[in-house]
Amino acid sequence: MKNPLKIVLVSDNHGRAEALDYVREAHKDCDYFIHCGDAEMPSYLLDGFAVVQGNNDFYNQFPPRKVLHIGKHTILVVHGHRDMFMGRYDMLVGAAARYGADIVFFGHTHIPFEAEYEGIYILNPGSIWHNRDGSEPSYYIVTLDGDQVSAERMTYKRNMSAGTEKKK
Repeated sequence: MKNPLKIVLVSDNHGRAEALDYVREAHKDCDYFIHCGDAEMPSYLLDGFAVVQGNNDFYNQFPPRKVLHIGKHTILVVHGHRDMFMGRYDMLVGAAARYGADIVFFGHTHIPFEAEYEGIYILNPGSIWHNRDGSEPSYYIVTLDGDQVSAERMTYKRNMSAGTEKKK
């Protein structure tokens, strides 16, 4: 097992492939790529990502939840619309307990969030396209080093001119 293990965690790109292309290229050294849903694109465009279905993923090609065993950790990956209501993080803790997870990754809210509740590490990368709290689009680099979990919030500077170039 390689130590420490690095994970790129993204969510809610809503069909914008350039954000995912960026993190693949910028973080080639990472061991895992995880997407918390609302990709809004077919699976072949998400090659290399473990993906769960969000409330806007109408392709029905992704499971609603994934349980991943990475290093010494069990990670529950959900979008959030099925497993949490109105900031009720205790609901995510309950879901983690049902699956034997010590980490929960979720999306849906478009607001980055990091906390520990009842021994469960909970992380939302926000949206890699548009955060609802006014912050820059974001994703996380999560590092697992034995029992230790750390996360670094990264900013995605999207190409504001993408799709707006005038053809000559």
